[in-house]
Amino acid sequence: MLRQGILRTSCNLAANSTKKLSHSSSPSSPSSSLSILRTMSATSNNNFKPWPKPVVESHGDYRAEAYLEDHIGGKLYSKQHSLPRLPIPAIADTISKLLPTALPLAESDEEKKSYIKACEDFEEQAGELQKRLVERKEGDMKDSSWLQYWWNTLGYLQVRDPSPVNVSYFFHFSDDGTLPQAPTDKSLGVLRAASLLYSTAQFRQLVASGDLPYDAIGRKEPKTPLCSAAYKYMFNACRVPRKVEDTYRIYDPSLNSHVIVACGGKFYSFDFVEKGSGEPLPLEVIEERLQKCVEESKNGPPSPMLGYLTSDDRDKCAEAREELLRVGGTKMEEALNVLESGAVMICLDENEEPVSKKQSSEIFWTGGLSSGHNRWFDKSIQLICTNNGKAGMNGEHSMMDGMPVVGYCDYITKTPYGGVATQSSGRGLNVKGYESADQNVTDIFADCAAELTSSGSHVTAQIDQSKSNFDSLISAHEMQTQSFQGYGSSAIKKMGYSPDAYVQMAMQLATYRLWGEQGGTYEATQVRPFLHGRTETTRTVSPASEAFIKTMGLRPKRDETDPSKRTEKMEQLREAVDSHAKYIGSAAKAMGVDRHLLGLALSVKDGETAPPLFSHPLHGRSKTWRVSTSHLTHPRFDSWGYGEVTPNGVGLAYSIHPDSCMFCITALREHDWPERLSHLLEEALLEMQTLNVLDKAPTSRL
Repeated sequence: MLRQGILRTSCNLAANSTKKLSHSSSPSSPSSSLSILRTMSATSNNNFKPWPKPVVESHGDYRAEAYLEDHIGGKLYSKQHSLPRLPIPAIADTISKLLPTALPLAESDEEKKSYIKACEDFEEQAGELQKRLVERKEGDMKDSSWLQYWWNTLGYLQVRDPSPVNVSYFFHFSDDGTLPQAPTDKSLGVLRAASLLYSTAQFRQLVASGDLPYDAIGRKEPKTPLCSAAYKYMFNACRVPRKVEDTYRIYDPSLNSHVIVACGGKFYSFDFVEKGSGEPLPLEVIEERLQKCVEESKNGPPSPMLGYLTSDDRDKCAEAREELLRVGGTKMEEALNVLESGAVMICLDENEEPVSKKQSSEIFWTGGLSSGHNRWFDKSIQLICTNNGKAGMNGEHSMMDGMPVVGYCDYITKTPYGGVATQSSGRGLNVKGYESADQNVTDIFADCAAELTSSGSHVTAQIDQSKSNFDSLISAHEMQTQSFQGYGSSAIKKMGYSPDAYVQMAMQLATYRLWGEQGGTYEATQVRPFLHGRTETTRTVSPASEAFIKTMGLRPKRDETDPSKRTEKMEQLREAVDSHAKYIGSAAKAMGVDRHLLGLALSVKDGETAPPLFSHPLHGRSKTWRVSTSHLTHPRFDSWGYGEVTPNGVGLAYSIHPDSCMFCITALREHDWPERLSHLLEEALLEMQTLNVLDKAPTSRL
């Protein structure tokens, strides 16, 4: 998905990123990390090969860093050279799929007729554009995806919107029941963070050595391998703000054994793995070093809240970085290199004790007004732990979609704190043989703190402005989580439906009742079976979904007991679900419409007149994603989500568990939509259940 970039640009141009994750529940495009099959057991040989360069700066072209895959080698990258290239559909096929998804959104018969005419003329008008696109695929991009460089730059690195809300996404992990019940000298957040870090070291070791098996999908052998390019941008990585277009730095993991810790708005560094092998340090050592960060954050000298400088408009972030380097000089450059090169960032929110899914989700999404300063939104991965042991992840989306991160989070949540403690103690390592926390924990910006607040520095003013902008951004948004306990995938399958397509129809009905009209709807579908593939759009609007929601009505009709009306609704629901599932199947094969149309639009040269279809009002409406959806189901995720991609829309992340469904709804606060949509989703799901229950109920003989 192109987040606020191409998603908003294709509400403009063509989302997690922010937003969308590359998930779908189609068998050919799984929605859960459990659906992605590892090709063999994952064990590391501890072989960290030093990179040819200690740091690589990416400008958004996967080809430029592909040599690292050959250099690292191993199972992870063993299929890269044999992956097929992203296809380009025929224009006629694209138009035949496009038309049914747009016509239900027409505001008049005249608009509908003119759009049909624009589509009929498009194949001839776009012939030269198609030729250029094919030449791009077979020429300059023959060893990659014809789309990826456009996607990474136009959709992410060039987008100037703030990363929080617009790009970053979050996961909320389930509670760890093995954490101590009785109080200890460390918070539950510190203990949870230490456990997650220990497991992070193990997973990072597999990735950095290439020993992690490549992802694969499919029910039959041989499985279909998925592209592994994104894994290079997972650890020891950071987005770097630049004017006009950001870059992405990835650092040699063999040279960087440290983690970054944010606590109280200050940033610390300490080693958490053995140098060379990458093996995790003993859990007790990691705990003590985390605790040292907590103590230093409370007792040390005050420090500017630099994290706010990563939360602003990207040009303002770039200006702030330039100012930091100007006033801090070499010391600041070294400090930023330490922060950027850290394996991951741990955010210890010692001031937070959320209880509900909503409270936790708000913290993991942006930090909110109380903890937004305790983030560095450019880091590829931020693990967040609160004082009472809640934990989650905030991901930067530019170079890496969600499914590889799901695999990482699956790994680090699989073994709880108690199991990690047993693993660590079983290694028989002498914890006294390691440097003390006093010796190893470093305040990253301590050496240049004085320069930041000197008379000639503008850093304080920039922080104040960025904080004000961040507070306004957060205050302008609201979130609602819906934990629907009525039924889930088990019951939906027994009814004979695809769970994902069925829930998509519930969302269509709920948003129709919210707005009184159908809105353009996006569901992210991964296309990682193709080299450097990211996502394709599955469009939910169709003549079948339109017929279903309009028959159901703007409010429940309570007429399910009428056999003829019930049969009509059931038939339309079945047709709508089947239509959606068919579209997902095409999208998973990279044969949707939106990526192709984007490529054609980008092939128009300066000074040329684009085909009228691109400027048709209905065309713009059909790809304005008022309902931005993505499906991810994981047994150890309580919630997950992202922001809306258009001001008059909603972000709608969802999970379909065997006996329940979870929704995370985001929107601008001015609309007052999330709570109402949460209720309407419950209403729609219960109403659809009633249809199916009554349809199968035996007729009474009394």
